[in-house]
Amino acid sequence: MNGFVVMDKPEGVTSFKAAAPLRRLFNERKVGHTGTLDPMATGVLPVALGKAARFIDYLPDSDKAYLARFRCGVTTDTLDITGTVLTETDAHVTETDVLALLPRFTGKIEQVPPMYSAISVNGQRLYDLARKGIEVERQSRKITVYSLELLGEIDGEFEIAVRCSKGTYIRSLIADIGEALGCGAVMTALRRTRSNGFSVEDALTPEQIEAKGEAAVLGMDHPFFCYDALTVTAAQANRFRNGGELSAGRLKEEACPGTYRVYAPDGLFLGLGRILPEDPENLRALKVIGNE
Repeated sequence: MNGFVVMDKPEGVTSFKAAAPLRRLFNERKVGHTGTLDPMATGVLPVALGKAARFIDYLPDSDKAYLARFRCGVTTDTLDITGTVLTETDAHVTETDVLALLPRFTGKIEQVPPMYSAISVNGQRLYDLARKGIEVERQSRKITVYSLELLGEIDGEFEIAVRCSKGTYIRSLIADIGEALGCGAVMTALRRTRSNGFSVEDALTPEQIEAKGEAAVLGMDHPFFCYDALTVTAAQANRFRNGGELSAGRLKEEACPGTYRVYAPDGLFLGLGRILPEDPENLRALKVIGNE
C-alpha cells in the first residue's frame, strides 16, 4: 500500500506508537510519519505508507499550525504540564498583559530548543541526557512565527493560535512568554491543526482509519497538487522512472523552470521532476518511485 494517511493523533501516545498499527492494518512494512508530536499533543500527524515514505523530505509545505493552552506561574523541566514542577508562584496575569507581549514573539526570532527534545548533540538525543539529569548548552535557532493570536482565557489558562515554521517548539515559545511576563508559564495542552500541507479537516482518528481501510489512504501525489502536472510518453516514462532526465522540448506540454508532478500515459504517478533556470532544456528527476 502506497500513499499518505492523515491521522488525528490521540493524546497519551508517541507518534511512533500511533502510526505503528497502520503496518498491520495495511500490511505494509514501511511506515513513516512527518513532524513528531509529543505524547500529550493531539492533531495532524501525516503518515507515509510504502513508497510514499521516499517523498517525505520533498513535501512542499513544512509550516505548522497549532492551538495551545498555557498556565502562568508554573515552570517544569519539560516545559509542559507533564514534567516535574520547578517553580510555582501566585501569578496575576491578564489578557492585556499577554496581548502586549505577543508582537515580541512574532516574526523571525531566535529560539533555544528544550532539553526534552529529539535533537542530537554529539550523537546523543537531548531527551536521553535530560532523563539522566544532564543539561547541555544548546545553540539558538532561527524560526519564524507567522502569526500568534490570543484566543482568550479558559479556566485560568490562556489559549493561543500559532502559525510557525518547521522546527518551532511551542513549549519553548510559551516558556519564553512566561519568562517575559516575569512569572513563568507552562504548556498544558497542544493540538496541531496543520502540518506539511495537511489540515485537521483531513485528519482521521485511528478508529476512523481502521473503519475506512484503503479509502483512508491518499495518493502519493496528493501533497504535491500545488505543482503543475506533466504527462510523458511510455518511452519517456521508462527513462524518467530510472532517474534519467528528459528533454523539455520533447514533452507534450510546454514547461518552464519549476517543479512538476510527472505521470505515465496511463495516469500513474512517476515522481517529481524539476527544470532548473540554469538548464531550461532538461527535466531532471527530482524524486522517482522507481521500478521495484
